[in-house]
Amino acid sequence: MQAFTAAPHHDVLVLLIQIALLLACARLLGELAQRFGQPTVVGEILAGIVLGPSLLSGFFPAVGHWIVPQTPESGHLLEVVSLFGAMFLLLLTGLETDLRLIRRHSRTALAASAGGIIVPFATGFMLGQYLPGALLADNGQRLVFALFLATAMSISAIPVIAKVLLDLNLMRRDIGQTIIAAGMADDAVGWMLLSVVVGLARSGELEAGAVAWSVGKVVLFMVVSFTAARWLVARTIAVVQDRMGSHFRMLSAVVVLTFAWGSVAQALGLEAMLGAFVMGILLGQLPRLPHRIPEHIEQMAIGIFAPIFFAVAGLKVNARSLLEPRLIVITLLVILVASFGKVVGGYFATRLFARCDHWTALSFGVGLNARGAMEIIIASIGLSLGILSQEMFSIIVVMAITTSVMAPPLLRWTLSHIRPGENEMRRLQREEAAETSLLGAVRRVLLPVRCVTNERRSIMTLEAQLVTQMHSHEPLALTLLTVRDGCTREEAAAHLDRIAELFPGIDVTRKIVEGRVGDVILDEAQKDYDLLLLGASNVDPSSRELFNPLVDYVMRVSPCPTLVVKGRLSDYHWPPQRVLIPTNGSIASRNAADVGFMLSDSSAEAVVLHVVREPEGTRAHNRETMLEVEMPAARAIVDELVKRGEVQEVRTTGEVLCSRESDQTILRYAEAEGVDLIVLGTDLRPGSDRLFLGPRVERILMNAHCPVAIVNAPQ
Repeated sequence: MQAFTAAPHHDVLVLLIQIALLLACARLLGELAQRFGQPTVVGEILAGIVLGPSLLSGFFPAVGHWIVPQTPESGHLLEVVSLFGAMFLLLLTGLETDLRLIRRHSRTALAASAGGIIVPFATGFMLGQYLPGALLADNGQRLVFALFLATAMSISAIPVIAKVLLDLNLMRRDIGQTIIAAGMADDAVGWMLLSVVVGLARSGELEAGAVAWSVGKVVLFMVVSFTAARWLVARTIAVVQDRMGSHFRMLSAVVVLTFAWGSVAQALGLEAMLGAFVMGILLGQLPRLPHRIPEHIEQMAIGIFAPIFFAVAGLKVNARSLLEPRLIVITLLVILVASFGKVVGGYFATRLFARCDHWTALSFGVGLNARGAMEIIIASIGLSLGILSQEMFSIIVVMAITTSVMAPPLLRWTLSHIRPGENEMRRLQREEAAETSLLGAVRRVLLPVRCVTNERRSIMTLEAQLVTQMHSHEPLALTLLTVRDGCTREEAAAHLDRIAELFPGIDVTRKIVEGRVGDVILDEAQKDYDLLLLGASNVDPSSRELFNPLVDYVMRVSPCPTLVVKGRLSDYHWPPQRVLIPTNGSIASRNAADVGFMLSDSSAEAVVLHVVREPEGTRAHNRETMLEVEMPAARAIVDELVKRGEVQEVRTTGEVLCSRESDQTILRYAEAEGVDLIVLGTDLRPGSDRLFLGPRVERILMNAHCPVAIVNAPQ
């Protein structure tokens, strides 16, 4: 066995200087590119071109000695850091891939994707057959070179397209989502094509058996990825989430899975980046994955490693070598053929097969023409495998930069002619409301249940309704937790199985534990839950507790938002026909409104009520003056929530009343109008040994004739 040796001291010193210079220059030029309305990737690639042999290192070789690798070891060290950038970027792209989005816009997206792949592939292959042999790294691999160039022409850059759509505030538009869906399909097919070409290049054979084996490896990898690997990833995340307690355990698990699956792809003779992309898709489909994980990956990828990767790609470009008239013509020809294939292919495919109008079809063509990030990754792979010469690598990078620069102004021009329809506007309003909704961010729910052996609790109806409604909007992961107290493990398991039947189609985890109930619930709630549901149907009216000692304690110190229901539902309509939502204009009351709207079905009515409090001893004249000031503001508060309910397609009305005792007015209104459920919002923070929600909320809780739901979400 060969002894492990560290990298030479000088090479490590050069690496540190390279990373510092490349990252600093990439961030600065990326910022400058943004100010000129271009994606940051353009500036990051230009950073490498400026520092590399094209400019600084070429004119000042002494400076280039510290920037451009001078030894194989130094080059390998920089390539490893660059590989991290490509891996994290593809992982992030996979995390943002929405398979439901592709299915929802499947006809148009697949038409655009097919046209955006077939035509560029054909034109790129023809171009590769006729380019001068001097641009090939190996004249004996003309067919592999042509196939590689055709594949490179077929790829689109989701990060660049997404950045353009975000800048234009069009990401959530139907056209924006469909362009992204088409780009996702392009990337998936493109990576499979690339893996086949890479397999052919490595085997050096172009026989039918070699082609079949290359295709077979890709198919095998994808089948295993979306079957066995999907199960393995879900189980791994569940074990790490449930049985480990360190703060960054989930981030570590995601990175381990990414590099592990990348190594599987590499071992099969594919590319590690394909493994990272597929792993991102698998992880992105898990409801258990916390929201902060993609944010952490984005910080690492976009903030550190991806800029280094793009700068290293620019570092490999020698633009001065392309200044020959012959190479300038070839570069322009490559840009023209690449743009022609994408624009014409995307345009005619969506016009003929998806029946899109002229401007919509043209938007697909110019949108998918942006290459940027993916093209640089493809070109880097081709250079490292000896498929591309240095000049051809530079030409492809220039093409990627040019198409990325072309995309923003062309998309602005085409999309300015497309107006959203009525259905699309309603969807946009619903999504906008969901972005600021407490329930819109809920993906993982904890539901403690009592261990009983003979019946389901009636209060479970509300919890089942709420969880089912939330799951209909976004996939949820639900954990049923029971503490074995007075019943056997078999009885507890049977009870949880009965409860789980109330949540069809939802990923339900059953947990049977022992210990002090409150501490067990709180320990579990620490594990990345977005919402804790608690029922409090059995309340002693003479007790000083609002609910019961257990619920009071858990709600007071819960690490995540909680929803507590007080009162039995068996004596009232369910689903509720009239839901009352008192509001004072706070974020807490808006959270309550979102829960109330979620619980209202198509036949129900949600009533938003604001009570303007009239101070005691107010004279008639002063009272009128006060009402002139406060009533319009109160009406605006109510109208805002009424509109929010209507956007969520809930029949919503608003009331503004004036009273000296707001809580009594709310209670009288609820009883007179036959309200089935009152929903209140709080933002309690732990600070005493007793649960205190405020006198108004507590009086409503103690005296309401119907069930009351309390939504607590500390800001």
